[in-house]
Amino acid sequence: MIVYGIKSCDTVKKSTEWLKGHNFEFEFHDYKSKGISKEKLREWTSQVSWEVLVNKKGTTWKKLDESVKSNIVDEVSAIELMREHTSLIKRPVIEVNGRIVAVGFKEKEYAEKLA
Repeated sequence: MIVYGIKSCDTVKKSTEWLKGHNFEFEFHDYKSKGISKEKLREWTSQVSWEVLVNKKGTTWKKLDESVKSNIVDEVSAIELMREHTSLIKRPVIEVNGRIVAVGFKEKEYAEKLA
């Protein structure tokens, strides 16, 4: 299991605490410090839509110029923006054996999909 996110994110902290509390072992990938490849983002968008991955509720999105926001119209443009602004990626993204099992943190969803 790999948990992708940003170490300082409260949602990521809740998620990793839940996983630890339920005895899950995982690797953590901080895409703020380590980055994220275009290939990985393509893998993800083949599993969930880019609209799920782009966090439009966060401050990073809100701070973007309207002209930048209006140019995010498809997978290609979303991937480029997520690579440039990793804080835009909804977090955490949890993979098991290369497959996304969760995006974000919803305790009920974790209990159903992971436990």
